[in-house]
Amino acid sequence: MKLARELGWPDVFRLGLVQGSIGAVVVLMTATLNRVMVIELGLPAAVPGALVALHFAIQFVARPRLGHQSDAGGPRTRTILLGMLLLGVAGALSAASVALIASHRTLGLVACVGGFALIGCGVSAAGTPLLALLADGVRAERRARAAAVVWLMMIAGFIVTTVLVGNLIDPFSWQRLVLVSAGVGAGAIVVSALALLGLEPARLAPAEAEARGDFRAALRTAWAHPATRRFAIFVFVAMLGYSAQDLVLEPFAGSVFGLTPGESTKVSGMHQGGMLVGMLIAAAFAVRLGGLTLWAAGGCAISAVAFLLLSATPMAGSLPLLKGVVVLLGVANGAFAIGAIGSMMVRARGDDAGLRMGIFGAAQAVAYAIGGFLGALGSDVARAALGDSAQGYAAVFVVEAFLFLAAAVLVKRADEADAQGLTLTSAAEGDALLAALQ
Repeated sequence: MKLARELGWPDVFRLGLVQGSIGAVVVLMTATLNRVMVIELGLPAAVPGALVALHFAIQFVARPRLGHQSDAGGPRTRTILLGMLLLGVAGALSAASVALIASHRTLGLVACVGGFALIGCGVSAAGTPLLALLADGVRAERRARAAAVVWLMMIAGFIVTTVLVGNLIDPFSWQRLVLVSAGVGAGAIVVSALALLGLEPARLAPAEAEARGDFRAALRTAWAHPATRRFAIFVFVAMLGYSAQDLVLEPFAGSVFGLTPGESTKVSGMHQGGMLVGMLIAAAFAVRLGGLTLWAAGGCAISAVAFLLLSATPMAGSLPLLKGVVVLLGVANGAFAIGAIGSMMVRARGDDAGLRMGIFGAAQAVAYAIGGFLGALGSDVARAALGDSAQGYAAVFVVEAFLFLAAAVLVKRADEADAQGLTLTSAAEGDALLAALQ
């Protein structure tokens, strides 16, 4: 699929605003609503873990198909905007559902299932065409930097949202939570609509439907490439380690260090701030110093060290130490993210750019679904077995450290497979993936 013109840096920044808007709604779910369900409502951490897993499970099915569809041309920006409309409404609905749990637990939980499922649909519809548009609209030598810009703006969206929400929801009330969440969703929709306005002329007229080909055959062909497959496995393992802390960090800060909802949200914002710094450093030096793969592997290794340090912070009992380790973890996560995303954008080239982005997105989604749920459930089980909440959270952090070490090895192997240019002769593994997506 061709564009009428290349996407310039102003276009990339506009798409970054949309990605930041996606992040603004999603971070409410993974940070603020998660913490409120565990601390204020006293629910097991597995409950928000299962809800977040649901929204990622939907992405596992939806992303490859949406990416494949986007490869045929057509109004990607329209799909992105419809996805943002759905996402903004779903975020407000999810917050209202959480508030409903306080007075009608069963009804509120049922409503949460619907709200979180819609979030998964919105993220898939908005995010996959956006990444595909970047992949086929930006010159090959600019893709890594373009990906860095978009993800930096997403992290900026995380930071702005966590800091803003952290200030606005204190003193905490259910009404305040719902109003603030609805405001974030409305803002995300408006910003996205303005950013996408007039961007559509950058695309040529839609291709014929037949040019898209059969989804099953296209997916089998893409999955048969060892470099694509191994890189997807790396994404899965790395995101498995990252996602486990995503739902644990704020409850950990609230339970072990006694922080209020606003204070723990600000700690989460410090992690996002660290990620922003790590991304800026990697974006500036990764291509010139060592290459994207080395930065991805190094970021994973330092993330493992940071998780081991985080597991030890309860023994020190120092809030400044906790904040320092959280920032270090963010910096390492940011460096890993730019290395991984840059490598992903380079690999997502050619006529099946959208499909490959969908495969990588599906790997990330299923890892988040499993990691978020098991991380939350693991903290519950470890607390019950060890009789101490601090030790329970520490056990989860240690597991995450080992996952990141494994990811550091896997990304190097994926790079070796890419260099060798091998091709799988059997379609059996592709058929297995197809069965999972049906």
